Amino acid sequence: MTQVTEVEGRRVTLSNLEKVLYPETGFTKGELLHYYATAAGVLLPQLRDRAVSFLRYPDGPGGQVFFTKNVPPGTPDWVTTAEVPRSAGAARMVVVQDLPSLVWAANLVTEFHTHQWLVRTPDEADRLVFDLDPGAPATVVHCCEVALWLRQRLAADGIEAYVKTAGSKGLHLLAAVRGSTSAEASDYARALAVEAERAMPGLVLHRMTRSLRPGKVFVDWSQNAARKTTAAPYTVRARAGPTVSTPVTWDEVERCREPGALEFRAGDIAPRLERYGDLLAGLLDPERAAPLP
Repeated sequence: MTQVTEVEGRRVTLSNLEKVLYPETGFTKGELLHYYATAAGVLLPQLRDRAVSFLRYPDGPGGQVFFTKNVPPGTPDWVTTAEVPRSAGAARMVVVQDLPSLVWAANLVTEFHTHQWLVRTPDEADRLVFDLDPGAPATVVHCCEVALWLRQRLAADGIEAYVKTAGSKGLHLLAAVRGSTSAEASDYARALAVEAERAMPGLVLHRMTRSLRPGKVFVDWSQNAARKTTAAPYTVRARAGPTVSTPVTWDEVERCREPGALEFRAGDIAPRLERYGDLLAGLLDPERAAPLP
């Protein structure tokens, strides 16, 4: 069943609001849209001016899960799109600029993934990202140890690090940077991943070889490549439950002792925002963006 609602003067068609997307918790599509609408104040600034890849799961995480990078068929003409460079030639992608566009996109049932550059300056990286991915039996507790080392190492280069949960197993470290290409950001991130492995050889891995990952934290530096995207802050993930890629404090990282200590779901975000505000607001401040050494 579909219904049409008005969002800031735009008519948005919503469908199947009673569908249960997460059987483990009974979380419905209507609850997913409600979450995105209420989190828009902090999510939209993280999406604005960035081309968005949609990781769609219209029948829930247990159904078909697939990426949509090009503008989907049926996209309303009031949704902003932009031409972005690709290795095979330019492509047109969605740019989520406002609440109606966010609600329309959320109705597709999607994770939001973005590049580390803005559509107006595709040749310049404005973010640095490290994806800390634990290989069992390593957990997020081990990721926290690595994150603290990377935070200190980045600070030595004058770069302020922010941290969020991946919304799955690990953590993402983010930093605002300026004056470098994506290739230069990738080279820098790789060098720090190698340095981390040398400093913590029993814990850290910088190579992607899966056979080497058990018991290690893979520091994935490759998501700084211009073509790569990373799960956006505050996006709900296509996991067993409606977990959210959630900004956390460095105190929480330092205190982390249990694998589930930094798992947050959609219902947890409003109380955290009331307590902490947007912990990633500094990423949006151009005055805090640092040049890479």
